[in-house]
Amino acid sequence: MPLIRIDAEATAVAGLASLKGALADLPAGRPVVVMAHGYKYAPGHPGHCPHAGLLGAPPATGGRRAVAWPRRLGAGEGDGALGIAFGWQGRGSLWQAWSEAGRAGVALGRVLDLVAAESRQADIVAHSLGARVALAALGLARAGSVRNAILIAPAEFRAAATAALDAPAGRMAQVLNVASRENAPFDALVEWLVAPHRPGARALGHGLGRARANWTDLRIDDPDTLAALARLGHRVAPASRRICHWSGYLRPGLFGLYRAILSGALPLPDLRDALPAPGVTPRGRAVEPVTPPLPFASGASL
Repeated sequence: MPLIRIDAEATAVAGLASLKGALADLPAGRPVVVMAHGYKYAPGHPGHCPHAGLLGAPPATGGRRAVAWPRRLGAGEGDGALGIAFGWQGRGSLWQAWSEAGRAGVALGRVLDLVAAESRQADIVAHSLGARVALAALGLARAGSVRNAILIAPAEFRAAATAALDAPAGRMAQVLNVASRENAPFDALVEWLVAPHRPGARALGHGLGRARANWTDLRIDDPDTLAALARLGHRVAPASRRICHWSGYLRPGLFGLYRAILSGALPLPDLRDALPAPGVTPRGRAVEPVTPPLPFASGASL
């Protein structure tokens, strides 16, 4: 199946005609996987184009972080899933990219509606500010348009996630929030810079904060969680760095887990039932992220 490039131009979308044709040719039962990048990427930008990096097949630029998402997820090649590489303008200041992510969410909502119009459901894999795009789209798309959403180190707040889950598409989707203490500085960056005047506003790195039947918090910094994944047949490597914003897709074993979720081999409710109870591990250790002080590393990409 092909890998389709779709780019958001504010709230508009470029590439819908090619997507409609690909959906018409897609055999029954084949999944549709939307992949959304985060901060610092922009379609066509030299050295920072997601389609020449992590959303490419194979990736050409981007150094060690430019792993081929489509190939790892079984999208865009052979008899695998139809892959949608969703690009948006993620450059500029954090505040500019934050606003642009909201607009890109409107564009992605239109993409999801087109997929639903062809009697298909989409899965979403999104990193960082791309998760803000995904949640905005989930709040706007039609009911049943999204099956699973995997949010990796999401740069968004609990309130936005709750609103998305209360929307028609959100109520029918299963959502996985991949969080880790390695990402704590970036969660703090979002809280302190985006919402400094909203006391109590918490980033999703702290978990959703309330039980929802279709939301799963996966703490990949927790040894008991890694042990539970291993019992399910998914051995995920432990953290190799104290601070890493990209651990949720760079660690060996995680793409195998994501692919199992998207294929239906490991439904998210089954994964949630196998994990330690939210909030405290069986060893009694709190799993709330530890937020280190500023300053943050300069030039970091969300």
